[in-house]
Amino acid sequence: MITRRNFIKLNGITTAGIGIGLKPSWFVDSNQFESKRVKPDVRRFTSSAVEDKIVKVKADITDPELAWLFENCYPNTLDTTVKFNNKDVAKPDTFVITGDIDAMWLRDSSAQVWPYLPLIKNDPQLRQLILGVTNRQAKCILIDPYANAFNEKATGSEWDSDSTDMKPELHERKWEVDSLCYPIRLAYNYWKISGDTGFFDKQWQQAGKLILATFRTQQRKKWHGPYHFQRKTEVASDTAPNGGYGNPIKPVGLICSVFRPSDDATIYPFLVPSNYFAVISLRQMAEMFEQIGRDHATGTACRTLALEVETALHKYAVGHHPIYGNILAYEVDGYGNQLFMDDANVPSLLALPYLGAMNVNDPLYQNTRKFVLSNANPYFFRGRAAEGIGGPHVGLGYIWPMSIIIRALTSTNPTEITTCLRWLKHTHAGTGFMHESFNKDNPTDFTRKWFAWANTLFGELIIKTHQYHPEILKTTI
Repeated sequence: MITRRNFIKLNGITTAGIGIGLKPSWFVDSNQFESKRVKPDVRRFTSSAVEDKIVKVKADITDPELAWLFENCYPNTLDTTVKFNNKDVAKPDTFVITGDIDAMWLRDSSAQVWPYLPLIKNDPQLRQLILGVTNRQAKCILIDPYANAFNEKATGSEWDSDSTDMKPELHERKWEVDSLCYPIRLAYNYWKISGDTGFFDKQWQQAGKLILATFRTQQRKKWHGPYHFQRKTEVASDTAPNGGYGNPIKPVGLICSVFRPSDDATIYPFLVPSNYFAVISLRQMAEMFEQIGRDHATGTACRTLALEVETALHKYAVGHHPIYGNILAYEVDGYGNQLFMDDANVPSLLALPYLGAMNVNDPLYQNTRKFVLSNANPYFFRGRAAEGIGGPHVGLGYIWPMSIIIRALTSTNPTEITTCLRWLKHTHAGTGFMHESFNKDNPTDFTRKWFAWANTLFGELIIKTHQYHPEILKTTI
């Protein structure tokens, strides 16, 4: 059984000698790097625009190992995880697995194809593939807005024994606010880039209205709502307390998320970064309903809820830290309790500017950023290999490459970006790909050998660096 908690570990390799300037043995020392992509005849999808982008960007990368990593990682979603059908269906349909788990997460599938969106104007087939993702996501949401992950067909799941309202189409049913935000982000930006409004059909509009209704229900103003989840497990964060409804909240206008983007249970159900994500997502959805659907009533309802959540965030999500001053809490409950930490998974506090939910220069964000990238954050780890944020999903001492990538994507400092790239280059353990996490002292001790989201996100970082800081790529990292 493969789950997100399975560890893929290689034999331990000594790291002795780092302190005296010697390279640890996990570094790749080679003048030639053989492609780790699957062979062309077995790739799931090939985009001419993506291939052209690889050639163009790679040519401007001086560091051969970094260029090799980019070529391996950037197309990994298309190479290995998409199942695209535009022939035997009424409209394009794309099922996207995460990698080593044969299921489609609403969050991951959106994030996996996100870096390809700028290319859809030049590649009609790529545009159809991403349109197929939006179609499939709308279909999934209508099956169950509380599910985080879906099967390709109604085949059932290893998690069918969970105490919740499972259906055969579901892989897992963990309620996470961001699971409904990501499809909005993808659809909205697909529209803005392509100009195509055909995706916003009856099915997507029904899904959008269900998202709005689900968010309202999970404000829990009158009752806890229909969603509950319990699992027989030894891992406390894999199940929800209080009969599966989560810890208590005081209704203040925020939206409850029983689970985090990591698929771990929240401690305080008002997950702050996910509520920030919901604010911008609701406003994007309002724009789609108003401008495409000519449905001003639903658009107004989305804007009203967005304003309510935003107002509550300003009142309840900010706390005072004795070192960093006013910062954002990771979770709150409306009673005044606040949890100060950050998790590597996106949405995170660190990632708020990446999601467009906060300006990178906002003093509140900058204070929060300093906090989450310090030892004051209980899930920030600094070791012999790198430093970065992890989370309870994998455990203490494990850094997620995703957090290093997000740190670079939200940085305005070329030196910091270069440092992040150096950590990423030196912690892939010779595999040529990003992983879910790695041991802060020994990157050959890592989890998830095939994790497409992290790979594609790394590709996005290289492309952004190529666009805004090309001088970085002209040096040996």
